[in-house]
Amino acid sequence: MRKVGIIGLGHVGATVAYTLVTEGLVDELVLIDQNEQLALSEEYDLLDAVVNLTNKTKIIIQDYQALADAEVIVFAAGQISALGKAGDRFKELAITSKIVEEVAPKIKASGFEGILVTITNPCDVIAAYMQKLTGFPTNRVLGTGTMLDTARMKQAVGRKLGISSNNVGGYVYGEHGNSQFVAWSTVTVGNRPLLEWNQELDLAGLTEDVKDGGWKSFAGKGYTSYGIATCAARLVRMILNDAKIVIPVSTYSEKMDSYYGQPALIGKDGVEAIVECQLTKEERASLESSVEIIKQGLAKLPLNAAK
Repeated sequence: MRKVGIIGLGHVGATVAYTLVTEGLVDELVLIDQNEQLALSEEYDLLDAVVNLTNKTKIIIQDYQALADAEVIVFAAGQISALGKAGDRFKELAITSKIVEEVAPKIKASGFEGILVTITNPCDVIAAYMQKLTGFPTNRVLGTGTMLDTARMKQAVGRKLGISSNNVGGYVYGEHGNSQFVAWSTVTVGNRPLLEWNQELDLAGLTEDVKDGGWKSFAGKGYTSYGIATCAARLVRMILNDAKIVIPVSTYSEKMDSYYGQPALIGKDGVEAIVECQLTKEERASLESSVEIIKQGLAKLPLNAAK
């Protein structure tokens, strides 16, 4: 039996739930939100959808104890309106850190032994904070991190070259936020280095296109949902299927003593290995700067909150 929990049923959490149900990825789905009426409404709406699907999913709501035998929990609680027009993800931290302080002990008390995937902003700080407060091993707590930003990079490169983004490889590193950067030394097209395809590419302009892609998704709606929910659903699928696939997620690096977006091997045990890429001197400096921002955010939080 494949069982997944989702905590936080806003735009993203609800879209993750819908994706898992319609794709038939789970047999049981546990939905939890601070707004019980919202959880009830999502349950009934999803059950209406199940009627027209070939697969059937059992929905359980507002029950932390039901998480005990779940294989994955997706933590998507937050308040996107706190970002403001500038889209500063750190503006959510005062709110989302309090939610973690409330939820982490409940997850731990449930007896949950699976993999915890966090989406909540600021993603890297929240993933680190959730790991600290649950006490779970670092491989079992990961954030979606730069997975979405890497998708935006592939889309930007594909659009620029007039090819499918599926042909583009490589990674965005660091914070899921303003200090992220494209490690252009890792970017390939059809397994060839990007600049072998086109040496005249404006990498600085492409970098701005990558960052701008997120704000274009956000500006007219006041939130993003489809891209990040698809990332989370793919992570769930990879964990359930023990996929052993390398993707960029927010995970802990002993070398940097921090969570940040980096390529990792994902399987049934969560992060099963970190994949080290040879970054240039400039990229390494960008990574160090980005990690420092994440560390500064985490340093503002009371790490003994769950004690």
